[in-house]
Order: sequence, then structure tokens, then C-alpha cells
Amino acid sequence: MNFPGVASGRKAGLIRACTIFVLAAALSACASKASNDTYSLSASPIIEGPSSTAKQILVPEPTALKALDSDQVVIRLSGSEIQYLAKSQWSDRLPKMVQAKLVQAFENTGKIGGVGKPGEGLAIDYQVITEIRSFEISTVGGNTAIVEIFAKILNDRNGTVGVQKAFRATMPVRGSGAPAFVTALDGAFAQVAADIVRWTLKAI
Repeated sequence: MNFPGVASGRKAGLIRACTIFVLAAALSACASKASNDTYSLSASPIIEGPSSTAKQILVPEPTALKALDSDQVVIRLSGSEIQYLAKSQWSDRLPKMVQAKLVQAFENTGKIGGVGKPGEGLAIDYQVITEIRSFEISTVGGNTAIVEIFAKILNDRNGTVGVQKAFRATMPVRGSGAPAFVTALDGAFAQVAADIVRWTLKAI
């Protein structure tokens, strides 16, 4: 004989058990993510260049392929094979961090009228549009940090691109482990950021 109340109770118990299992799995994933060592880009280079204090520029978030559009540190094993650095992560999505550091580098020069991100209400003269092409540790022929960013300067008044250029820097990894990898990437990015800002100041 079936007892509806008993069947309902068993069903409710099964649902509760499944819910507890799903929550436990989610909490385990969160705990695993939280245990990762977290790094940021600390580079804030000092740049010399001509003054353009009458100009204001916008720095949109860089574009990037999916492999770079995340908070993972990329390790390139070969020309076509990549993996992510274990138990490590950036403090934010890489494009967002690069954008913030480029804005900071422009601000630190004191040589432009204003610099900002989209939505900040600036009356823009130029946009510095960038694409992250490489931001990785290459293990081919020795561990080396490689950062390449393509940039173009858009005249916001008439919509034309004046100049464009790819900026690339490499830095050998000194030491082992995640901190050494991140230090090398930070150094390569500092060089690229300085080159982009210096180039922009001359171009506008």
C-alpha cells in the first residue's frame, strides 16, 4: 500500500539532499577560487614628453581574445598551446587592469588637460584605443614575459585615426614561481605603457 505522506516526505528529503550537495559544491568552488594568490599590475612609469595641457583624452577598455580577457595569468607552452598559472589570478580582468594603469600613467605625466574612462563626462579630443595581443609568459627557449599592445589614436572631433602602432616588450623571468612570473610581466607592461604614453603625447 502507498502512503502519500511517506512518499512526499521521501521526495522532500531527496530534494533537500540534492540542494545541500549543490550548495556544498558551489562553496567548495568559491573556496578554491579564494585560495588563489592574487596579483595586480604595480607599474607606474615616469614618462617624459611634450606637454598637451589643452587636450583631453579617453582611454576605453582594451579589446582582447577570450584567452586574455579574464583574470587568469597566461603561460604559453608552444606556438599554439597555452595554460593558466596554477593557484594564481589577477585582481581583476586583465583588460580592465591595463585600462586603469594606462589612465594612471597618463595622469602621472601632468602633461595633458584631462584623461578618463568612458562615462566620466569629459569633453574628449582624442581616444587612445588599444588591443592586448600578448600578455603572457612564454616557456619556449626559457621563461620570458611578453607584452604586446596595439594602439591607435582616434580624433574624437572628426572620427579619423591619425596614427597607429604595435608596442612590444619582453622581460626575462628571474627566479621561479608565480611571483617571479608576475614581476616579469609587470616590468614588460611598464615598458609598453611608457612607450604608448610617450608616443601619444607626441602624436596629439
